[in-house]
Amino acid sequence: MLRALHKIPGLIAALLIVVITLSGAVLSVLPALEVVQAPAQSEPNLTVATLAERVAIAYPGVEQIRRAPSGRITAFYFNDGRPGAVVIDPATGQGVANYEPSAFQRWMTNLHRSLFLDDAGRLTATAGAASLLVLSLSGLMLTARRVGGWRRIFLRLRGPLMGRLHVEVARLTVVGLLLSSTTALFMTASTFGLVPEDSGPPAFPTEVSGQTGAVPGALSLLRDTPAAALRELTFPYPGDPTDVFALKTARGAGYLDQGTGVTLAWVDHGLWQRLTETIYMLHTGQGAAWLGLILGLMALGAPVMAGTGVILWVQARRARPRIKGNTAAGLADTILLVGSEGGSTWRFAATLHLALTQASHKVHTGAMSQFTPSRYKCAQRVIVLAATYGEGAAPASAKGFLDRLAALPQAPEIPLAVLAFGDRQFPVFCGYAADVMRVAEEKGWPQLLPMATVDRQSPQEFARWGRDLGQTLNHPLELSHSPAIPRSHALTLISRRDYGAEMQAPAAILRFAIPKAGLLARLTGRGFSRFSAGDLLGIVPVASPVPRFYSLASGHGDDFVEICVRRHPDGLCSGQLLDLTPGESVQGFVRRNSDFRTTHNAKPVILIGAGTGIGPLAGIARANHPGRAMHLYFGARHPDSDLFYGEELRDWQADGRLASVTTAYSRTSARAYVQDALRADSARIARLIGEGAQVLVCGGRDMAAGVVDALADILAPAGLTPALLKAEGRYVEDTY
Repeated sequence: MLRALHKIPGLIAALLIVVITLSGAVLSVLPALEVVQAPAQSEPNLTVATLAERVAIAYPGVEQIRRAPSGRITAFYFNDGRPGAVVIDPATGQGVANYEPSAFQRWMTNLHRSLFLDDAGRLTATAGAASLLVLSLSGLMLTARRVGGWRRIFLRLRGPLMGRLHVEVARLTVVGLLLSSTTALFMTASTFGLVPEDSGPPAFPTEVSGQTGAVPGALSLLRDTPAAALRELTFPYPGDPTDVFALKTARGAGYLDQGTGVTLAWVDHGLWQRLTETIYMLHTGQGAAWLGLILGLMALGAPVMAGTGVILWVQARRARPRIKGNTAAGLADTILLVGSEGGSTWRFAATLHLALTQASHKVHTGAMSQFTPSRYKCAQRVIVLAATYGEGAAPASAKGFLDRLAALPQAPEIPLAVLAFGDRQFPVFCGYAADVMRVAEEKGWPQLLPMATVDRQSPQEFARWGRDLGQTLNHPLELSHSPAIPRSHALTLISRRDYGAEMQAPAAILRFAIPKAGLLARLTGRGFSRFSAGDLLGIVPVASPVPRFYSLASGHGDDFVEICVRRHPDGLCSGQLLDLTPGESVQGFVRRNSDFRTTHNAKPVILIGAGTGIGPLAGIARANHPGRAMHLYFGARHPDSDLFYGEELRDWQADGRLASVTTAYSRTSARAYVQDALRADSARIARLIGEGAQVLVCGGRDMAAGVVDALADILAPAGLTPALLKAEGRYVEDTY
């Protein structure tokens, strides 16, 4: 419900919101320009009486003096029967420039307030402001849900660039958008008489002295009123003894006798008048130019969010593939239910649907939100493919599934299999699928297979699960899932360094030339025009459509592409890479891995890796600047065989890019692993993390699990855990 509330108004009102916010941003600059252009008031104790006398001397036919919230003072006068208007220098009362209302400001104001459509346009603009308010509030709640609560609302985000950009801009601008939209709604309500009003200015006096000739300096109320509080002073019509001075200030409004100077009537502004003026100031910036500029800058976030929101919606629509040959739910022997947020899980479901259909199954694929067991008349199994949104929440196409399951009087008799999709970088890995499995077990739903997980859309883990499913179904089931592959480029090997032969574990550091990028790619940062150590290099092996990914050990500034590769038994891609000789090429592309980055501060960094996992850590150390303490803990088999980057590590330690290097070797007499090195150095590890250090781990999953256990023991006395560090963005992994 919350996501629909956020998405639907955004898509419908996107263009309207863009027009309103862009015009509002332009208008927000005008008060600041008025402040800059208005003559400065150099006399802090200047009164309305003194100001009026100076203007009256300079312009004997003065009719009215107005002071704008910006401080600009304008005098309106008649000279030989012809009207005139000038901007006044308050120090002299003389005009410094003719006053001409801005046609541009009037045009832009009409566009912003009513779209040039009078009352109908005002109501349309109000609908845009209401949509912006709904989007801001629902977006805040969605962000809090995504990051795991309000206390973590400003934590570092993970995920695809477009989604992160959408949320980051929202976090920077949401306060201004909430303020602008709320005040706009109040002002519209006031315009249409829906807000209570005070009694207004006093009635025009009917009894006056009939005398004339009092000068402004003789009027006590004008002497007691600071010029900074003036809104408007209207002079009596020349020769009319029944007319009076009319004064409006920040405090109230009233009338003064033009002969005696007596205050004939006065009314202070009431609560609603003061509230209305405050809201007008907050919305327009009139009287607080700096606030107007800030709100204008924040308003520019709305067009950015509208654009990124539409792109995200289009991406989600495109990401959901059309399921060919989708059997009706009542005729299918296999029900596939999909819980997906961005659409990637639907693509896995399409691969599974096709493989099962080719194996002569009748398959129905639908969203988890459409879960209706009574329709599955011929079903022999239910398979749930569920991703997790944020910190354990249901993804978009799974809303309501758990409620429907919990409401069943008894679980379906047909067996269930749950395949969970997630990212181990998140503290709650596959949390929603785990909730589905828990509720299903509580209901007594029989299991077809134990719950399995797919980390970061791994085709290999998906294929392994498919083989397990095939064994359960008593027939082979090969799931060859090919994610959308970006355009690849030819990578030419320029050098290689070989390791591991003595340990019968061949490995190499492979260095490729950076492919040339076109102008558009350089401007947009696509392809190999921009990459960092820790990003992923996708290699497309010969005779396989499925790429393999290797963590980059270099950044674009290094002027080469480098990876660290170990040969795996029967490894198609690793075998092809390690068979390359300088001058030969492979096809590859870059996939951003923005989660695996050092934080942008000067706090210490602890790099932990084993085997070829040192690759991205070496790239991060190479790019480090002396002054930021980086401590490397590295595990390998033997120093004579597997000490990747041995010479560079010594050089980087000598020039300060690495503060320390600690190694552990599993095939020497000491027989130690990297987690043993961490435990042996527990005091320093605890001190560094207490100082705010970030931990980056790269290597095999078993190694990473051992590191988590070691750090859990090291941090326990301080009340910290690796999970807490992950939630704060201070513990990131790149595991395989």
